[in-house]
Amino acid sequence: MIDTLTPLHPSGLVAILRGMNPAEAQAVGESLYASGFRALEVPLNSPQPLRSIEILRGTLPDDAVVGAGTVLSVEQVRSCHAAGSQIIVSPSTNINVIKETVALGMDSFPGAATPSNAFDAIEAGAKNVKIFPAEQVGLAGFKAWTSVIPQDIRLLPVGGISEENMFEWAEAGATGFGIGSSLYKAGRSLDDLKKRADKLVDAYRTIHEMRKSA
Repeated sequence: MIDTLTPLHPSGLVAILRGMNPAEAQAVGESLYASGFRALEVPLNSPQPLRSIEILRGTLPDDAVVGAGTVLSVEQVRSCHAAGSQIIVSPSTNINVIKETVALGMDSFPGAATPSNAFDAIEAGAKNVKIFPAEQVGLAGFKAWTSVIPQDIRLLPVGGISEENMFEWAEAGATGFGIGSSLYKAGRSLDDLKKRADKLVDAYRTIHEMRKSA
C-alpha cells in the first residue's frame, strides 16, 4: 500500500467529459477549474472532440492539463497533439499508442485490466496506468496489483468512482481517479456539475488531510 496519495495534478482528479460539445466546453472547463479540477479529458467519441480540446486549452489557465480520451490509434495521437492535447488516455494497452504519445512529449494513460497489461504499458513508457474498468478489477484485485507494480507508477481507477468510494480505493493504493458519469453527462446543468465537482474535490482533499494526520 502506498502511504500517501501522490496526485498527478493538484486535485489528483481527471474529469472525463464524454459527450461534451464545443459550445459548452469553455463554461464546463471554467466551472470544473473553479471547483479544483486541474485535469480534463475529452473522449474522442464526443462531438467535435478536437475542437473542444482546442477551446479548453485556449481558455483555461496554464496549470490546467487538457487531454484526449478513448484514443485508439497512432494517427489519433498525432491529431490530438496538434489540437493541444497534453495527455492521451486509452481504454486499452496499445503499445504503439503509448510509444507515440511519449515520443510527442505527452503523458500516456493506457487502460489496463490485468497486471500483465500494466507491465506491458510500463515497458512501453507509460508512467500512469488507468485501471479500467475499476468495477471489474475490484478492490481486492487492485490491492494485489499494488504489491507488484512499481510505486513510482501512478494508478488511476476509472469506472464507478464517486466521492462515496474514493477513500477505499485510495487506501488500496490509488494515486488519482478518473471521474466520468458521476461528474459529467451531456445535458447536465452547470449548477449540478459544480455541486458534483465540489463534492468530489472535497472528498479527495479530505483523504489528503486524513493521511497527513495519520
